[in-house]
Amino acid sequence: MHPNLRTVATPVLPPLIRFGGLSTRNFATSSSFTRPLLPRPQQTPRTRYLSISTPLLPRQNISRLSNANNVLINSSLQHRGIATTSMAPGAMFSHPPPEPGADFNVVMIGAGNIMFGSDEGPWNHSFRFEHKLGPRLKVTALIDPSTARADKVLDGKRQSFVNSAYKDTKVFKTIEDYHADLKKSKIADPHAIVVGCPPAYRGGTTKGTDLEINLLKLFPKTAYFIEKPVGTGTVEAAKEVTQRLIDNGNIVSVGYMLRYLRCVQKMKQIIHENSLTVMATNARYSCAYEAIAKPAWWNKAIDMGPVIEQGTHFCDLSRYFGGDVDINSVVARSVEWYEEPGRLSKIPIDENKIDEELRIPRLTSAVWKYDNGAVGSFQHAVALQGTAYACELEVWADGYHMRLVDPYQNPTLYVRRPGDDHEERHSFTDDDPFFSEVSHFIDCIEDGPNPHILSSFEDATKTYELTWAIRLAAEASKIPQIKN
Repeated sequence: MHPNLRTVATPVLPPLIRFGGLSTRNFATSSSFTRPLLPRPQQTPRTRYLSISTPLLPRQNISRLSNANNVLINSSLQHRGIATTSMAPGAMFSHPPPEPGADFNVVMIGAGNIMFGSDEGPWNHSFRFEHKLGPRLKVTALIDPSTARADKVLDGKRQSFVNSAYKDTKVFKTIEDYHADLKKSKIADPHAIVVGCPPAYRGGTTKGTDLEINLLKLFPKTAYFIEKPVGTGTVEAAKEVTQRLIDNGNIVSVGYMLRYLRCVQKMKQIIHENSLTVMATNARYSCAYEAIAKPAWWNKAIDMGPVIEQGTHFCDLSRYFGGDVDINSVVARSVEWYEEPGRLSKIPIDENKIDEELRIPRLTSAVWKYDNGAVGSFQHAVALQGTAYACELEVWADGYHMRLVDPYQNPTLYVRRPGDDHEERHSFTDDDPFFSEVSHFIDCIEDGPNPHILSSFEDATKTYELTWAIRLAAEASKIPQIKN
C-alpha cells in the first residue's frame, strides 16, 4: 500500500444471492422476492456511513419532501455548496423485498439498450423496475417505432421469471396510438412513464422533438422518468419544456444516476459535516473510443458531440458540487480531428462518410466560474483504446481534497483532511446507482421511505446548457483546418 494511503472500511457483508436463487414462482407470487445483483469487478471492503445529499429538487416536490425524513431546504446553504438534506441510498440488496400490493402500471418508451440492457454497459431500466416493484410491476405498454424490436425484447422477458410483468404488455408505434387504445378500453392512466428513446425525440417544442409536451397533453397527472441528456435541440426549447413541466406539477426524474452513488453521497456528507464551501471542481472523462462503433456518436449533427452526449454525466456531477454556473464565463479549447494530436489509429467506423465539419473533437478542455465564485474545469478525451474508460472528479475546499475515481466500474473515494497528509480510501461494494434513482422515483410517487429525486428536469436542463456552452466555446476558438 502507498505510504500516504489508508483504507477506511468495515467488514465485508455475507455473500449475496444472485440470479440462480430466483424462480418464476418467487417473482409471481412470493412476498419474499430477493433482488439479484449485477456482477461487480474488483470487490472491495465496505464502508458504512449516513449519507447526506443536496438534491436540486423540482419546485413542486419541495413541499411534499419537507415533511419526509426531516428534509431541510435552505437556499443560502445550497448556494454555498453545503448539503442540507438527509438521505440514505443503497444497492438493491439493502432494500427490503417488495411487498405484495396493488399493481403498479408502467409504460416504457423505447425498446433499446437503455431500457432493456446490452453488453456495452450496466444500464437497463426494466431490470431495476422489476426488482424495485417485484410482482406489482405491470408494463402495460411498450412504445417503439420498430415493433419487431419491441416484440423481440418482450419475448425474452416472457420466457423469464419476470413473465408476470410483461405477459399482457401491448406494443404501439406512438404514444398517441397507446393513448387512443387506453381511452377506448377505459383503463386508468399509468402510474409512471419511462422515457428511454433517443434524445432527438424529446426536450423540444417542434413536431417530432416534443415528446414531453405530448405527454403533458395526454397524461397530465403521470410521473415521468426521463433519460439524459434532456434533448438535442436548443437550450431555449429545453427551458420552455422545463417550465411547462414545473407549471403542471408532475413528478419528474432525469437519469443522472452518478448523483446517487454512495461515494458521491459520502462527499456530500463530508461537505455538510464540516460546513465547507467548495472552492473548485475538476472533472476528467477519457473514453475508450476503439469500442464505440456507433456512427451517430462520431457525428455532431446526430449525437451532438461527446461532451453533450457522454461527458454530460461529469458536467452534471461538477454542478452537483459547485452549484449554478456563470454560463458567460465558460471558455474552452479543443483538439480537432485534422490536427496532428487528433489523428486516431483505431476508429471503428468509416469517418470518411461523415462531413468534415461534423466530425467530433478528439479532446475538449473547459474552465468556468460558478455563481458563488468557485472555479470548475472539465476535460473530455477521445484517446483511450481497449474497453476501459478513465474517469475522475476532484473537489477542493479549505483543508480538503476529495477524489472520486472510476465511478462506473469500481467507485472509490480518496479524501485528504486537515491535520493529516494521508488519504482515506472509501469503497462501496455492489452499489447500484441505477437502482437507487429508480427506487427513489417510485418512492416519490408512492410516498415511500426515500422520496428524494436528485435530478429534476429543471436541473438537468442547466447541465444541458453547460455542455452546449462548452461545445460552442471550443468551436469558436478552434484553429481552422489548413487544406492543401
